[in-house]
Amino acid sequence: MEKQHNHKDCMQALRPVQDTLDVINGKWKLQIIISLNAGNKRFTEIERSIPKLTSKVLAKELKELEQNGLLERVVKDTYPVSIEYLPTEYTKTLHPVVESLGNWGKNHRQHIFGATVEKDKGTDCNGEKAK
Repeated sequence: MEKQHNHKDCMQALRPVQDTLDVINGKWKLQIIISLNAGNKRFTEIERSIPKLTSKVLAKELKELEQNGLLERVVKDTYPVSIEYLPTEYTKTLHPVVESLGNWGKNHRQHIFGATVEKDKGTDCNGEKAK
């Protein structure tokens, strides 16, 4: 006989997932984290590496990622002042999540479109045309 789950069990399972989604949800946050991990540090580098991301949205997302401890904003005392965004050690805890999502996405694309899907020829993580 299959065990019936009660509301409390369901909430205990849902709460951590909701907490995770509250931090990394949306269209851009994981893409920004991937860009940072690829070595893009400056605002314009990050912006160029993610097609269709606007400056206004990037600024908002960077602020939220900083508030959640996933990046560090470093102001360099140069002339003119330069600002870099660096992933924190805590960001590394997301690597398995991002890798799992990437694997699931590849499998899903193959499941939906079949085994003959061409490699996406968009831009790479540095804003360059993919080869």
